[in-house]
Order: sequence, then structure tokens, then C-alpha cells
Amino acid sequence: MQIDWLILERLRQKFLAGTAGAPDYWQSTEDLAQYDRTFAQRIGWKWDFVLDDLAQLGWGPPPGNLVDWGCGSGIAHRAFLDRFGFTTSANLHLVDRSTTAVQFAARRAREKYPRLTVHEGLPESIGLLLISHVATELTQSQLAELERLALHAQSVIWVEPGTYEASLILIAMRERLRKDLHIAAPCPTQNRCGILSPGNESHWCHQFASPPPFVFTDAFWGAFSMRMEIDLRSLPLSYLVMGRQPAPRRPTNAVRALGRPRFFKAHAELLGCGSDGVCFRKVTKRDDPTSYRLLKKGHCPSMERWTCLGDRITSRRPLDSHDGGGENLKAAPPRA
Repeated sequence: MQIDWLILERLRQKFLAGTAGAPDYWQSTEDLAQYDRTFAQRIGWKWDFVLDDLAQLGWGPPPGNLVDWGCGSGIAHRAFLDRFGFTTSANLHLVDRSTTAVQFAARRAREKYPRLTVHEGLPESIGLLLISHVATELTQSQLAELERLALHAQSVIWVEPGTYEASLILIAMRERLRKDLHIAAPCPTQNRCGILSPGNESHWCHQFASPPPFVFTDAFWGAFSMRMEIDLRSLPLSYLVMGRQPAPRRPTNAVRALGRPRFFKAHAELLGCGSDGVCFRKVTKRDDPTSYRLLKKGHCPSMERWTCLGDRITSRRPLDSHDGGGENLKAAPPRA
């Protein structure tokens, strides 16, 4: 497909101006095709991160209808179906205020998954509800309507840009829904969100996905990055996964790393969310030179098991299903 830079620049400007939620955002099917080839791919890489994380945690999709709410070009359900298939459901339902978007996404889905039955509009019952990059475009009444829809689903996967505003919207939704639904990710706890504790007002829940390696050697993506003024290395996201099935069990020292490490002369600081809240912990060159070196190289898994002594992390290990013990994140009071 030939890239139309003028269309991409127009879409980019609307996004930067905060008018991406306007009813006329998609002026034509060609808008969606250009978007799907470019901007949507970056959203797809975020979905890959979330779905890989869920698979690692032992999460599995529930049976029933698959609903892509605010589907746009359809990148969210395609990422999901590529990762999990549709053995639990052969019915996809597409919802968007843009009829053009629904028709585009439906055609792409039928082409890619010939055995999938594609519907337009909401079904009577929802197995899995997918929501992607819509939160900052919705009014309070629309968010309340989406909350009611989530309560009627067996499970919900909601992915947003990793901005402060989007994160707080998801946290507020989490707090309202956790009375009725279990939290599968990203939280290692079902308790009140630690970001809401006094002293954490400047923090927000976000991680960083990685684009596929070919992006950095591909001429097109290099040109796209320069022309759109987008750093391809940075893919911040916030997400929330909840459902009626109990959340996968976590080791007691499971910690979700938030944001990126901060580096100092002899140590790195990680902001972690654990069973007892959110606080900073140090990785020092002296305690764990290998771990410190890997952090400097950008190797910082989203969820690990931390063993702490005071405010220092003495051991960082990947999650596995055979380890359920360990020390608490809050071996020391949180940093002010």
C-alpha cells in the first residue's frame, strides 16, 4: 500500500490538538487504511505486550462473545486473536460510533479470519470486552456507560496510552469495578490502588512496550518516525484487566515495576507496586552488579519477585509458578 503522508499528517495533527475523538475523525476508508498501516501498528505492539504479560501470568480468555468496543481499524481484536485464537468464541462484535470504522474493521477481520463470524453492534452477552485508546475522548456519562458494560462482561482488557491522565482514569475505573470483578493485571494485589495513597500524587501506573526489532532497520519506519516526529523506542501504556474469574495467584513478593528506572552514580531506583503499596527501592552496584548492569541496558521486566533488605533490593527474579514466598515490598517505610 502506498503511504499518503498528507493523510497521516492530518490524523497526527488532530491527535495532538485533542480532537481525535471528534465524529469526523475518519473522513474516508482510506484514512482508516493509512492509520491501520502506521499508527495502529504501534497500538498493536502495546497490545502484544499486555497479552504476553497475561499469558505469562497464566490468564486465559473466558468463553463467549468477543467485543471490540471503539474498534477503530480493529487492531485490538486482531492482536488478541493472533495471540489467543478464537477457540473460546467464533463470534466477534464490533462497536464504534463511526460506521466507516466498523465496516473497515469487519472487512479486515473477515479477510484475516475466514472462520470467524463478525457482527456489528453489541451482543446480548459479552465474554471478553476489549477497549483500546478511548478513555480521554469520553465524557463522564460515556465512561459510566462503559463501566456498566464492563460489569456485564466475563472479562475486560482495557489498554490506554501511558499518560498521567489515562492512568488516573483507569485507576478510578479499577476502584469502582473491583467490588464486583477480580483484578488480573497489572496489579499484584486486589487491594486499593497504591497510587492513591498520600505521597504518590506525582506517580502513575504505566509500563513500556518494545516494538519489534525490525522497526529500527526498516526504511519506512525510519521515514515515518522523522516525518511524524515520533520516537519509535517509546511505547508507554497503561492497562487494566479484570474479570469474574479469580485472578491468577501471585507470589507474596511479586512486584510490578512502574515507569522506567532512575539512575544515580552507584545505584538505580525502581518504583514498584507490591502487595503493600507503591514505593521506591534501590538496586546498587555493590549488592547486585549484574542486575544493575542489565537495568542500564534497558532490561527491566514488568513484573518480578523482589527480595528486599530495608530500601534495597537484594534479589530480583522472574515470576514462575513454583515460587510463592518472599519478603514484602515494604520492608522499610515508603520514600517521602
